Amino acid sequence: PLYLAQQGGWLKREMIDHYEKFAKTVLTRYKDKVKYWLTINEINMFMTPFGGAMAAGIFDGTPYTEEMRYQAEHNLLVASARAVKLCHAICPDAKIGCMVAYGPTYPMTADPEDQLAALQSMEMGCYLPSDVHVRGYYPGYALAYYKNHGLNIVMTEEDLQTLKEGKVDFYSFSYYATHCITTHKAADGNDDMGMDAGVRNPYLKANDWGWQIDPVGLRIALHNLADRYGDLPLMVVENGIGALDTVEADGSIHDPYRIDYLRQHIAEMGKAIEEGVNLMGYTPWGCIDLVSAGTGEMRKRYGFIYVDKHDDGTGTMARSRKDSFYWYQKVCKSNGEDIE
Repeated sequence: PLYLAQQGGWLKREMIDHYEKFAKTVLTRYKDKVKYWLTINEINMFMTPFGGAMAAGIFDGTPYTEEMRYQAEHNLLVASARAVKLCHAICPDAKIGCMVAYGPTYPMTADPEDQLAALQSMEMGCYLPSDVHVRGYYPGYALAYYKNHGLNIVMTEEDLQTLKEGKVDFYSFSYYATHCITTHKAADGNDDMGMDAGVRNPYLKANDWGWQIDPVGLRIALHNLADRYGDLPLMVVENGIGALDTVEADGSIHDPYRIDYLRQHIAEMGKAIEEGVNLMGYTPWGCIDLVSAGTGEMRKRYGFIYVDKHDDGTGTMARSRKDSFYWYQKVCKSNGEDIE
C-alpha cells in the first residue's frame, strides 16, 4: 500500500507484522476455497534499484543503497516465512510456495572469469531468496558477500528461527527471457531489455522491446532448479511475450508470434518433464491485456484478449479475442497435449 511505502516500506521491520496480519486475514477468509498460495511475487525484484526503491517508498531519486536492498529483502523473507507458518496452521491441506523472477544467466564466453561472473550473478540476483525459502537458512555465499562488502544486515535470532520453520512447499517462478554476461567489453555495448541484462546473445531473436526469446532456456531453468532443490515441486506462474498487436479492419487480431512463443515454451516444459523434472503446473502471463509493469505501457500487450485502451488513456475498453485465445483454449482442453 502506498501509505506504508511512504513510511519506509520494507526497510521497516513493522512491515513484517503488517504483512503477517494481511496473510492471516486472507488465509482465514479463503481457506476453504484456495488450495495453492504464493507469498511475495518476484521477491528478488526488491533487490533491484527500481523495484526495491519503490517498495521502500523512495520516489525522488534518492540512492537506494546495496545495504538497503538486502535489508528489505531480509524483511520480506521473514514475512514470507511467517505466512508459510500461518498457512500450514490455518490451511493444513493447502500448499504454499515462493515466487521468483527467474532467467538463466549464460556466460558469454568460455573464459573462466565469465563463467564465474554468471555463477555469482545467479547466486546474488536469483538464488539467494529461494535458497532461504526452500532450505530455511542463508547460504554461505550470501553471508560472505555481506561481510566482504561491509553490509550490516540486521537479522535477529528469532528471524533465523522463523526462516527455518517457514520453508515453502513448492517453488514457483516467472520466466520470460535469458541473459548473457561477460567480463569483456562488448563491441556493441549493453543491450536494451529494460533490465540489467548484460550483453546480447547472438544466437537468440528478441521481441519488440529487446527481450530475447529462449524456449530452451526454460528447460534449462527447470533442470537447474530440479538439480538445486531436489524433488521439490516446481510451477511456472508467468510466461509470455509483450508485443505490438494490430486490430484488422474486420476486428480480428492475428498474433502468430504469441502462439509460437508459448507453443515453443510449452514444448520445452514437456521435454523437461520427460527428463524427470517435477513440474506441477503452468500459467501464462497473461490472460488479458493490461498496463505493462515493466514499462508502464498499454501497447506492450501480453494477453489472449485485446483491450481497446491506449497509452494516452483513450479507448472504449471493449474486449475481443485474439487468435491466441482460441489456440490456448485448445491447449487447456487437451491439458497441453495439443499445442500445434
